[in-house]
Amino acid sequence: MTAPARDAVSLGSAAPRMSPTLIRQVPDGIPATEMSYQEAIREALREEMVRDERVFLLGEDIGKHGGAFGVTRTLFDQFGPERVRNTPISENTIVGTATGAALVGMRPVAEIMFVDFSGLAMDQIATQAAKLRFMTGGQCSVPWVLRMPQGGGAGKSTAAQHSQSLEVWFAHIPGLKVVLPSTPYDAKGLMKAAIRDDNPVVFLEHKLLYSFRGLVPQEEYVVPLSKCDVKRTGGDVTVIASGYMVWHAMLAAQILEPEGIDVEVVDVRTIAPLDEETIGTSARKTGRVVVVAEAVQQYGPANEWAMVAIERAGALRAPVVRVAGRNSPIPFANSLEKGVWPDTQDVVAAIRQVVAG
Repeated sequence: MTAPARDAVSLGSAAPRMSPTLIRQVPDGIPATEMSYQEAIREALREEMVRDERVFLLGEDIGKHGGAFGVTRTLFDQFGPERVRNTPISENTIVGTATGAALVGMRPVAEIMFVDFSGLAMDQIATQAAKLRFMTGGQCSVPWVLRMPQGGGAGKSTAAQHSQSLEVWFAHIPGLKVVLPSTPYDAKGLMKAAIRDDNPVVFLEHKLLYSFRGLVPQEEYVVPLSKCDVKRTGGDVTVIASGYMVWHAMLAAQILEPEGIDVEVVDVRTIAPLDEETIGTSARKTGRVVVVAEAVQQYGPANEWAMVAIERAGALRAPVVRVAGRNSPIPFANSLEKGVWPDTQDVVAAIRQVVAG
């Protein structure tokens, strides 16, 4: 199902908010600091640049300006123009430079201002960087990270050319790893793992998550690039989601708890390689599955997750329900933009539908 009409579910004035306590990943007793998603990515970059002198950053206006969303702010002052390098407005040059640098032993972290602009660099991403390790029999590796904001709903009328969710573009290409974290904890741990990986990693950051806050351990940690994370355990229905949609899934689970519906939320924080085992285990346990993705439903990630759940779980108690973006370019008007993406109401309606069977 695509996003239904907004009057499908009434959440009421008591609906929970997307607070930092909605998702807790740091165990009690572990020293931790509360920080934003944006700050967590910056901290990961800083720590890896201190740890490994081969790590450097490149992209448009990432120096003093700190990039379009301020993620690299202050890093220029600490590391200087040699390691935080401004580039021309040329996406294929940015990725080509990163690929060349990676081939000679550096570990570049490149930024493209919006994922929508990555089409200008697709030859470098999909035909060059993704293929070289395979084509050379492992003699060459391309250990770069490509950071790109994606997604909509920012309320700034970023419209059709700045608001897409394009993770399936990259997940479809063998040789690329694709990451889409939903929390500050995951953002930091996955970024550190991505920088240390010997393969090209596409690191997608949802624009609405930059201000989200959460606890991040003070001690060193990494999050593996191959595992889903069960953000909430439950026994009645599995909701599979990624990025910003994880928060809608968690809110929906809270709303439905008083109705006696026990929801498990699986966060596909690494889009590729896909952790089919965790998805299958959860689907077998609950017997009911809802998949939620911001990307358009047509050939989107929700379809892949649904098929994996079906294949891995065997017989389910009810048909899988898909909740995804509408098959539409993103409108300029905020009032229309809000109707394109799924929200908490849509997830609640889908869960009720699959539980009703």
